[in-house]
Amino acid sequence: MYLTKYFQKKKSSPAVTSWTVIGLGALVMLLGNSMSDVDERFRAGVSGFGLAHILLGALDMFRPTIKER
Repeated sequence: MYLTKYFQKKKSSPAVTSWTVIGLGALVMLLGNSMSDVDERFRAGVSGFGLAHILLGALDMFRPTIKER
């Protein structure tokens, strides 16, 4: 199987995934804070959803990884 190495999916590092989740969480949190004409409870929910992603992304950075052979 000569061509299989070219079609294997490259795995991203955990740090890249964590930073992506943190960045998307920051964007969602900014979106929630910028909604001034929407109901306050909905705005708080969107901001909290973004804040949760920031927290989970930061916690994911400190999770130990399993090295594959």
